[in-house]
Amino acid sequence: MLKDHAKLMQAILVSGEIIGRKKLQKMIYIAKKIQFPFNDRFQFHFYGPYSEELTTRVEELCNMGFLNEVKEKKGGYFQYRYTLTETGKEFLSINEVDMPCLEDCLIDMNEQNARFLELVSTVLFFDDLPKGEVMNKVFTLKSSQRYTEAEIDEAYQYIESLKAKIQ
Repeated sequence: MLKDHAKLMQAILVSGEIIGRKKLQKMIYIAKKIQFPFNDRFQFHFYGPYSEELTTRVEELCNMGFLNEVKEKKGGYFQYRYTLTETGKEFLSINEVDMPCLEDCLIDMNEQNARFLELVSTVLFFDDLPKGEVMNKVFTLKSSQRYTEAEIDEAYQYIESLKAKIQ
């Protein structure tokens, strides 16, 4: 059980700080889809792939004192910042997680905005479909985001650039 917790802690550690619950969900989903060993189950939700298991794991890590969650009022909504605590870093030093190339991928993802990661994760969710059908899904399911064909092409290129980092 704690092995999956440790993987999540390692992801947050190498990212430094992750700002936003949605961003955290998308980063872990994308990492899973490009072959990192995250075991959380995801289903398609309003903002793209979402894992209740991941949400629970984050809450558990906060309750155990391994993860720091800072809630900030940002206009009309709350934003959450995630960092590993010193206790969490100590735990990881004893329970090492070996995921080569994870740091490069997550730092890169963390530099992207949540809207783009939502698109990338949506494209990956439908990766068993031809590109034309994926575009139709994006235009239909994500119509409020008003993604363009150019942005979808950029998402496909971004996925390939992430996969290249782990080969």
